[in-house]
Amino acid sequence: MRNSIHNFSEIAPLKKVLLHRPGDEFLNLTPNSLSRLLFDEIPYLKVAQQEHDVFANALRAEGVEIVYVTDLVAEALDAGGRAVRKRFIEQFVAEAGVTSKRLAKYCFDLLNSFKDNRDLVKKCIAGTDVTELKKLRNVPSFYATRDTGKMILDPIPNIYCPRDPISTIGRGVTLHRMWAATRNRESMFFDYVFKYHPFYDDVKLYYNRTEPYSIEGGDVQVLSKEVIAIGISQRTEPDAIATFAKNLFRDKHNTFKYVLAIDIPDERSFMHLDTVMTRVDVDKFAVQDAIMDISTIYEITEGVSGEIDIVEIHQSLQKVLEKYLHLDKVELIKCGNGHRIDAEREQWNDAVNLFCVKPGVVVAYDRNFVTNEALRRYGVRVIEIPGSELSRGRGGTHCMTMALVREGE
Repeated sequence: MRNSIHNFSEIAPLKKVLLHRPGDEFLNLTPNSLSRLLFDEIPYLKVAQQEHDVFANALRAEGVEIVYVTDLVAEALDAGGRAVRKRFIEQFVAEAGVTSKRLAKYCFDLLNSFKDNRDLVKKCIAGTDVTELKKLRNVPSFYATRDTGKMILDPIPNIYCPRDPISTIGRGVTLHRMWAATRNRESMFFDYVFKYHPFYDDVKLYYNRTEPYSIEGGDVQVLSKEVIAIGISQRTEPDAIATFAKNLFRDKHNTFKYVLAIDIPDERSFMHLDTVMTRVDVDKFAVQDAIMDISTIYEITEGVSGEIDIVEIHQSLQKVLEKYLHLDKVELIKCGNGHRIDAEREQWNDAVNLFCVKPGVVVAYDRNFVTNEALRRYGVRVIEIPGSELSRGRGGTHCMTMALVREGE
């Protein structure tokens, strides 16, 4: 079996990871579009790229292979040929919300003018301003002059967090319906990867973006070869979790026995499970105080006749983790070292949104110095990276990564 996807743990030694280096999409963010595009501030692209390069190089120094989103999608289009490329552009324009047939044709012509598929993918992510239509000779001036400065095709700035549109589960993947329509084009990219990329076209799919319920990868954590935790959050619906669990358990080759659905606050600052909890070692989790008091956790297991059984667990998060991970004791390391002001400030900048390279080794923003020091006191090695601009998109190192291959069974 081809090991294109192999992920049975959040902490097993990392071999290959998916990233997206921020690009011109950040330059097409404006104060008026921030809310629609799910950003709070406008990052400075030059510095964001420098920070991201430091991040990637830190992973390489640990022996990790980097795979970039733009390369994967371009390679899928290369393999698919002209017909697939044409369908990709048409679908992209439609999912960007262009309803006018004439304007859609002009947008198609503009995108199709990028002959190299890597340039095409980068342009799709960057967005298209109405004035760019002037580059096409057949566009009437009416379409190229009115609403000057308006984005005809919105940028996709959130894709620097590739954790959300997909999740790797064992040897399979989930392809997500995103909570916000503006982000669904991200999962469209990966739809083409898993259909046409010659290295990934045999991957088992446990959830499809065509489902009616939203789910995002920031809520999904593979805790062991038997246990998956999923947050019931602002962006992941219970019905999505149930659908995923049914599909997972129908695969008789999968090793997973339990899906733990954890109900977290429905708030912007707690948008995903990984904003309040990530695993950093065999017996250690970094957590935000708010999740420690959560008592609403559901065990989902395989039922009869293709259905699932759902049982509410009446135990603390710590006790649940100890039980399902077969550990005598789990240490919960508090954000901000438990100090309220430090915790609120650093949680906003993703202090517990940590990416584990191997057991007891995590990558974190240097700005979250209180939490980082608390982790060190528990014996965790913290690889610090600058995050003054990357953190502006409300994404930490866990958000900015999707493990493709980790060691283990």
